Amino acid sequence: MNLFRRDTIDERIDQLEAFIESEWQPGPADAENRAAERSKARDEFRRRLDNELVRRGMAASIRSQLRRADLKLTVVEYLAIHAVLAVVFGLVGLALRGVIGGGLGVIAGFFAPRIYVTMRQRKRLKDFNDQLADILNLWVNALRAGYSVPQAMEAVANEAPAPASTEFRRVVAEISIGVPMETALNNMLSRINSEDLDLVFTAVNIQREVGGNLAEILDTISETIRERVRIKGEIRTLTAQGRITGMLIGFLPIGLAVLLLVINPSYMGQLFYGPEKGGAYIPGLPIPCGWPMIAVGLTMMSIGLAVITRIVDIEV
Repeated sequence: MNLFRRDTIDERIDQLEAFIESEWQPGPADAENRAAERSKARDEFRRRLDNELVRRGMAASIRSQLRRADLKLTVVEYLAIHAVLAVVFGLVGLALRGVIGGGLGVIAGFFAPRIYVTMRQRKRLKDFNDQLADILNLWVNALRAGYSVPQAMEAVANEAPAPASTEFRRVVAEISIGVPMETALNNMLSRINSEDLDLVFTAVNIQREVGGNLAEILDTISETIRERVRIKGEIRTLTAQGRITGMLIGFLPIGLAVLLLVINPSYMGQLFYGPEKGGAYIPGLPIPCGWPMIAVGLTMMSIGLAVITRIVDIEV
């Protein structure tokens, strides 16, 4: 696919620029129109580049993650944020703590957008799951009032809070432009990776194929979801101590190391440097002993944290 082929917008911009350079001086309104045309052309180029990356399989996962986090960013913009933050954090770390600080800053800047997207996804999924039982009650009431399934979803979109209202509004919009209902529901499920929502949409699709009382089915599912939420809350309370223990095991050594690095850099520097700065090399290798020690420590901490997480993660 040729990303740089000339389209109608580019041709119009070239014609406009040629006319301006020849004999005409634009007024304020014309300057605004010209800026708008340039903005449209840039947006079109970014959209084409984004679609090309996704089509080649290099960015489909990233686009899916951005949709689940409800971030209005293209893949190109998201990757650009990675690069910019890595450079900025790296320069700040380099200015504060030298090469080691610069390396840590680059790593932190590279992973910061991913951490933010993951946290936003989890919060959005939790908010949706907390709203799902009430959403189903609203849906059931609309069906019992005589609404069709799309009309009931439109009522949910108008009455429910975000993020449920946003997602159901998208489904209604897709159905209104001719997208099959099953496809629209699957698109929503790809943005909201919820097991409870998958159960609801499975019931809706089966009812459309074989018939039945959808309101009664959704009412039963709503009661099941409410009971699951209650049990999950009890389990979360009972496993709170284990989760806090895992957090302490995971973050206390790292926090202590950062504190010592700030208080006494020369003492902590022995881990990262050779004998010239008070450290020691691995016998036979010009590598400071601190690096493999840190690697082993982080590996053991990760294993311990994973084991504790697995123990307290009880499926309902």
